[in-house]
Amino acid sequence: MATFEALLKSSGLPAAEARLLAAHALNRDRAYVAAHPEAELDERAIARLKELFARRRAGEPIAYLVGEREFYGLMLRVTPDVLIPRPETELLVERSLARLRGREAPRVLELGTGSGAAAVALAHARADAEVWATDISPAVLALAQENAARHGARLCLLQSDWFGALAGERFELVLSNPPYIASADPHLDQGDVRFEPRCALVGGSDGLDCIRQIALGARDHLAPGGWLVFEHGWDQGARCERLLRELGYAEVADTRDLAGHPRICEGRVA
Repeated sequence: MATFEALLKSSGLPAAEARLLAAHALNRDRAYVAAHPEAELDERAIARLKELFARRRAGEPIAYLVGEREFYGLMLRVTPDVLIPRPETELLVERSLARLRGREAPRVLELGTGSGAAAVALAHARADAEVWATDISPAVLALAQENAARHGARLCLLQSDWFGALAGERFELVLSNPPYIASADPHLDQGDVRFEPRCALVGGSDGLDCIRQIALGARDHLAPGGWLVFEHGWDQGARCERLLRELGYAEVADTRDLAGHPRICEGRVA
């Protein structure tokens, strides 16, 4: 037998991470773990905790270990099949909502929805919107549907490679957090990213292959006056703005994230 306190001290992890993993493993909240350091655990619980601690020490993301991550105030289930929702992507939702302001019952499309984070957040905030979300993976779409149902968000989910299954459909807004990391970027071998699906991260040799496809294809799927809004890498803002202008988008702009980096590019079709 061992106590919470002894196990947490021997975890080799920051206290907050160790308590979070302990709460998850034992189906308790963190307040209980913090308030009961003397509680004794049986051998099965000890083994489970030690396994989680070891996986975290090896770098496995907390979100995958506990199977959840909060995004835009909503708790979402995540798996290693999808990217972990990140705070900077909340800016994608904020900019999308800003572009929908004043539009009644807008049709919205998210490309490459993953866990459904952005689409669910948007549908939750705008219950009047008709929100479509696509992904190429059936397993990923099932996860997005689970997250939508969890929060009562109405989504039309469709298996599609970008716009491939959307012939004839038009929307007031298209948004995406596409793969945008360059294939040789050293960050792919660092931190949480090591464990995330490469297909959702890498956007070709310069990171912009998917963004080019989306920016070009969106012109055929945006209603007059509709907006394209997408996330990009911290050093890609100027190139994304130039791309949209070359494709004829108007009112092209880029918004910086809380760290001060260019993050969300947007443009309007005539």
